[in-house]
Amino acid sequence: MAEIHIEEHSSPIKTPAQLVIVVVLAFAVPITLIVMLAHLVTSNAGLSKDDTAMSEEAVAKRLKPVGEVVVDPSQRAPAAEAASAPATVASASPAPGAKAMAAAKPDAAKGKSVFDTTCTVCHAAGVAGAPKAGDKAAWAPRMKAGMSALYASSIKGKNAMPPKGGNLSLSDADVSAAVDYMVSLVK
Repeated sequence: MAEIHIEEHSSPIKTPAQLVIVVVLAFAVPITLIVMLAHLVTSNAGLSKDDTAMSEEAVAKRLKPVGEVVVDPSQRAPAAEAASAPATVASASPAPGAKAMAAAKPDAAKGKSVFDTTCTVCHAAGVAGAPKAGDKAAWAPRMKAGMSALYASSIKGKNAMPPKGGNLSLSDADVSAAVDYMVSLVK
């Protein structure tokens, strides 16, 4: 009968000294790599005090606010008022239609503001079937239904769009202003 010889599995570690070396390296190498990586991340290798990008003026310029929110012009800071106050000339009588233009401008500004803060999330990229802002083909069938239908679906929600675009703190007038703004982009 033929003898079956099964070869045992063997390990590359043959002596206790080799085992000790492998165990020590198993701890030492990762710890050394972590320390070196932490040093690399926290070191200021590329920064120099003479660098113009790191001057106090340059840092302050990068950190300054982009704009300011003014709810009531009478509450505006005096320094900001002097710096950004437009020169106005008072007229004896307003031009015809000026009252209507003045009333339309805040709604248009409010509509753009609401669009930029709430609606652009979906309507910029067409998320979940939302018509892209400015896409005449996508807006045409919606506009055929009428503005009242657009207002209603925007306020109450439709398909994947939640009521008021997900911002329930908006008033119905704000949502309608945003709809007017989006429609104005395709006219």
